[in-house]
Amino acid sequence: MKESTDSGAISKRLGELLVSEGLINYGQLNDCLVDAKQSGQALKAVLVRKGLVEEGKLVEFIAKQCGFKFVRLQAPIKGEILARVPEKVIRQKKVIPVSFTEDSLTVAISDPLNILAVDEIKITTGVKVNIVIASESDIDAAIEKSFGSEDSAKKALEDLKGKTGEIGEVVVQEAKAVGREDVDEDGVTSISKEDEVPVIQIVNLILSRAVKAKASDIHIEPYPKLLRVRYRLDGVLHEQPAPPKKFLNGIVSRIKIMASLDIAERRRPQDGRIKVRIDDKEIDLRVSICPCAPGEKVVMRIMDSSAMMLDLEKLGLDQENYAIYARHIHDPHGIVLVTGPTGSGKSTTLYSTLHVLNMPDINIMTVEDPVEYLMKGVNQVHCNAEIGLTFAAALRTFLRQDPDIVMVGEIRDQETVNIAINAALTGHLVFATLHTNDAPGAITRILMMEVDPILIASALTMVVAQRMVRRICPQCKEAYEVDTQWLSSLGISRKRLPDASKTTLHRGKGCENCVGSGYRGRIGVYEVLEVTDGIREMICQRAAALRIKEAAVKNGMVTLQESALRKLMDGVTTAEEVIRVVGGAH
Repeated sequence: MKESTDSGAISKRLGELLVSEGLINYGQLNDCLVDAKQSGQALKAVLVRKGLVEEGKLVEFIAKQCGFKFVRLQAPIKGEILARVPEKVIRQKKVIPVSFTEDSLTVAISDPLNILAVDEIKITTGVKVNIVIASESDIDAAIEKSFGSEDSAKKALEDLKGKTGEIGEVVVQEAKAVGREDVDEDGVTSISKEDEVPVIQIVNLILSRAVKAKASDIHIEPYPKLLRVRYRLDGVLHEQPAPPKKFLNGIVSRIKIMASLDIAERRRPQDGRIKVRIDDKEIDLRVSICPCAPGEKVVMRIMDSSAMMLDLEKLGLDQENYAIYARHIHDPHGIVLVTGPTGSGKSTTLYSTLHVLNMPDINIMTVEDPVEYLMKGVNQVHCNAEIGLTFAAALRTFLRQDPDIVMVGEIRDQETVNIAINAALTGHLVFATLHTNDAPGAITRILMMEVDPILIASALTMVVAQRMVRRICPQCKEAYEVDTQWLSSLGISRKRLPDASKTTLHRGKGCENCVGSGYRGRIGVYEVLEVTDGIREMICQRAAALRIKEAAVKNGMVTLQESALRKLMDGVTTAEEVIRVVGGAH
């Protein structure tokens, strides 16, 4: 009751000030006070509705009486300013940030007496808050220009749902700020679906659909007039339904909050991690944000440990390659290198290998950037160059931890390769990755790091190069015929081709199971170079990669191309996929 009385007294005082200034008369004031009481509206809203005082003049008058500066909001507000206050607070409290310094933020508000809104902004931002006054219509217009109207956001969300399906249950873990915080006893911060603003639900929809589609990456890309969302499915990007461009700032800010990044920084690249639970599945997301001309681009790598294949026999190794690989991973010491570009399945191969070797009497230690899959019984270290925890530093520490097997996420420099070689020569089995195009190229790459070739020849036991090809979808797989001569031009041995002029291959027609692509899942193609005495001699002579490759092929090495062509002839993949991944005949 007291609150109602106080509100009426404030309205009456405001009305008397307006009368004293000659903006209205007492008759008009009494009529408006009665109307305000009956309608439940504030006096200023009634005055504007009745057309007695123009809204801008009225708000300017109130600002002057309260000792605040009045502003007109006309120019678009910059994204780095908007990012200082969460969209949910801006919408709920009817405020808009207009400028900031290192230790203060200036916010436009229509009601100077709304102390609760000011306090919430102080708590949210952690800086001093300065107040300026703007009309409610100006603030509403600024919010709509910046984020789109709430109705349009809801419509965009419903449109996306219609094209992609309902939102999965998304729970953000270890987030510092996620709109409304409800932290349970396990420290998991959850968002209630009913309380989420539409932009948060749009982000949840993009994430949950990507996980259901088994995507490996999510790309959110701004262009001058549109926003594009793409998922990488089985190694290839596929365009997805996307919200309008005007929601970009809100989407990027939401992702930054989830990844505990600086939401106000829009000029520099940022990297972070998000841990979420989507439909009871634990998912890690590696987030990369890059400023582009039309806005910030976001790429999220989905690290789904439940999808990690750990069966070495099912990775795609040919019979000959598997026999060599299985033998050398049980060597008591030496270096095994796994090479290939990003996304070629190196981590899966190494994790599957460690899964085979992981025994109670074996001490296995890994240094990775990042740790992609937690393995019970394996000591895994996350590389952090900012604090000096490099691959080389971790590897030096490992040698004092009595390891039997060591895995190095990537050999990047001379120091790391020298420590790895020293570990191999002192009785440890070392697994490491390297970025090269084929197996012989890895030897040349290490030689370029100015490592003594005699040490390389002594430590190196095997080099594995790999790629991933897409499997034909089993539900829409069909046979078709091609000219045998054309297949021969791809590099397939005549021994593997029929005598007939036509050869039967397979492809996918496209169905719901494979999202119309004709492919579902991937399988590895491998090139396993066994370091024999002959190869060691060539390393000591600093032989070129081409000569090493020729010698290895004479010794029976199955090349990447040959491995891929075998998958083609066995009906596992298509000719187009083989050409895309490993090219034609060399």
